[in-house]
Amino acid sequence: MNKKRVSILVVSVLLMGTMLFAAGAQEVAKPSASMSDEFDWKQFSGSTVVFNYPNHVHYNAMVESGVLDDFTAKTGIKVESDRMQYMNMHDAQILQMSKPKGDYDLITMVVMWKSEYAMSNLIRPLEPYFDNPRLAAPDYDFDDLVPAYVEVTGIAGGKNIYKNGPGAQLFGLPFGAETSFLVYRKDLFDKYNIKVPTTYAEIESAAKFFAENVPSVYGLTMRAASGHHATHGWLLHASPFGATVFDENWEPAFTSKEAIETIEFMKTMIKYGPPGMEGFTQDEEFAAFLQGDAAMYLDASVFAGPVKDPKQSKVYDKIAFAPHPKAKTSLSETGGFGLGIPSNANNPEAAFLLMQYLTLPEVEKRIVLAGGAPFRMSTVKDTSLYEKYPEFAVLAEQLEHANADWRPIIPEWGEINNLLGIAINQGLTGVKTPEQAMQDVVEPIRKVMIRSGYTK
Repeated sequence: MNKKRVSILVVSVLLMGTMLFAAGAQEVAKPSASMSDEFDWKQFSGSTVVFNYPNHVHYNAMVESGVLDDFTAKTGIKVESDRMQYMNMHDAQILQMSKPKGDYDLITMVVMWKSEYAMSNLIRPLEPYFDNPRLAAPDYDFDDLVPAYVEVTGIAGGKNIYKNGPGAQLFGLPFGAETSFLVYRKDLFDKYNIKVPTTYAEIESAAKFFAENVPSVYGLTMRAASGHHATHGWLLHASPFGATVFDENWEPAFTSKEAIETIEFMKTMIKYGPPGMEGFTQDEEFAAFLQGDAAMYLDASVFAGPVKDPKQSKVYDKIAFAPHPKAKTSLSETGGFGLGIPSNANNPEAAFLLMQYLTLPEVEKRIVLAGGAPFRMSTVKDTSLYEKYPEFAVLAEQLEHANADWRPIIPEWGEINNLLGIAINQGLTGVKTPEQAMQDVVEPIRKVMIRSGYTK
C-alpha cells in the first residue's frame, strides 16, 4: 500500500457514503503477491507491544482464536495485554497518553473518543506508516475494509473534525465495529403470520400485536436509561427518521419535527415493551430478548453472537435477522471500536505491525470464526459462511446503508451526550413533554458549542 492509495481512500470514503461497493481507491493497482514474500515481519523481533483492549465479545474472540500468539511466532514481537472493562479504558488511556512516555503501544478506542484523541495529538496519523514500504504489508488490501467502519473508527481532524473532508487524516482502523439490524423471533412471527417489519410503522404494528396477544411476550426491547443509553436509543432511530443533533452551522437541531417523532416512537415502544424499559441499559435490553421476553431487537449487530449462543440465549434456535427497517431512510448506526497508536508509544512501528496483522483478511476471518465481528466486505459477502452466520447476508445488505455520520463525534460529545440523554429520558418518562424536554436542553448545549468555538 502506498500513500496515494490511503489518501484516495480518506478523500473518497465519505463520498462513497452508502455506495460501499464502489470505492474510488480500488482504481489504484494492488501490490503483486510476490512482494508479500519479501516483507520482513521479523524486523522488530525482541520488542514488546503493550496492547490495551476491552473485555468485549470481539476481543475475547481475538484471544480465543490464538492470533496474538501466532503474531508473536511470526514476528518475534511479544504482546503484553491490558484487558479491562471498556467504560474504564478512556481514563486509563488519557492517563497514559498524557505522559512523556506512556505504557501503551496500541489502544482500542471507542469511536466516540477518536476525535478527542486526534485533536489533542494523543494518537498518530497512520498514513506515514502505510506510506513506508518497510512497514506496510503489501497484501493488506485496505479497500476491503468496510468504508463506513473506516470513517467512523479512524478518520478525524480537519474542517469536519470527526468525518471526511479537508484536512482529515486516518488515525485508526476498525476492529470490533458494528452497524444495526433487526433480530426477531421467527417462531412467533411464523406462528401468528406476522409480516417481518421493513418499516417503522410495521414495527409498531408488530409490537402492539405481541404485547396485546401473546402471553409473557412484549414487542421491541430497547435501551432508554437516562444519559448515554437514552441518547443512543434516540440516535438509533433518529437517523432513519431524518433527525440530527446539529445543523450544518452547529446549531441545535434536536427540536425538529423529526426529532420529536423519534421520541414519540420510543414512547410507543415503551408502551408495548418489557416492564421498566425506560430504565434499560444495553445489558437489560439484551437480557429481555435472550430470556424470550421480547419479540424484536433492533440495535447493534454485536448482538448476533450472544443471541445465537445456547449458553446465553433461550431463543438461539428461534430467531432470524433482517435489515434495519425504514422510516424516511434505511440508514443504520455505525459504532464500536477501532485501533490506534498513541503518540507517546514506546514501540509504535511494532504496534503498527500488530495493528496490520490483526486486521489482515485471513486473520480477520479467524477472529470471526471464533465469534468476532466482521469488518471486511469479503467476509460479509462470503456466501460459504451464510449457513453458520445467516446475519452476514443481512450485514452485506445493511452496510450499503450504514451511516458514519449518525452522531457528531466531536471532542465535546461526552458532555452533549449526557445532556441529551437526560432530556430524552425525561420526554420518555413523562417528566416533561418531548417538545419541552428537548427545548430545555437547547441553551445548555448551545453554551457548550459557543464555549468550544463552534458557533457564536
